[in-house]
Amino acid sequence: MSIIVQLETVSKLYGTFAALRKVSMTLEAGRCYVLLGENGAGKSTLLRILAGLLRPTYGTVTAFGTSPHEARDRIGYMSHAPMLYDEYTAVENLGYFTHLYRTRTCLSPEVVLRSVGLDPMLPRPVGQYSQGMRQRTSLARVLLSQPELLLLDEPFSNMDVGSARQMLDLLAAIKAENRTIVLTTHQRELAEPLADSLITLVAGGVNTIVERTRSAIINA
Repeated sequence: MSIIVQLETVSKLYGTFAALRKVSMTLEAGRCYVLLGENGAGKSTLLRILAGLLRPTYGTVTAFGTSPHEARDRIGYMSHAPMLYDEYTAVENLGYFTHLYRTRTCLSPEVVLRSVGLDPMLPRPVGQYSQGMRQRTSLARVLLSQPELLLLDEPFSNMDVGSARQMLDLLAAIKAENRTIVLTTHQRELAEPLADSLITLVAGGVNTIVERTRSAIINA
């Protein structure tokens, strides 16, 4: 499998507080990496660095042979906050984001909504959606630009069991397209069937790694 991301001794400091401490890892195409840990362990900070939204204080990050910021057209980021406009329908939301992705080749809102199991003709604004539908709409926003690397912060948050399983099925289909997924979760039991590697962060550092396949190569 090809290596698409490499981190070398990455640290992120805020004054004297270390949000990340000397994290090193290598990510391969077509794999799912699940980040585990308590609140404040550094999971979201790591995702934001991979997305190019934060720069490390120390260490280096490369994505697709360049910096994550330069590779942002190949990266999709789903934050813990939904980043949707509650007063708009799902199609209207995705249409707005399509116009923002001027340098990317986007799928149509209708196509991507159907791919996540939502009816694009639904007239309700997303503010009236269930949590599971909102999460699927957020995932649809990420999938609009057809990213090769998906970074998902708590994609199962506040979902019922049925909605979470639907999300897992969607992510499994995405991974089968040789795309790479890095996600954070507090629900290990949900994400474990999808994971190639389970990485536990403690106080900003990699504490344990469970490699579920031989080809998952993460080095702490």
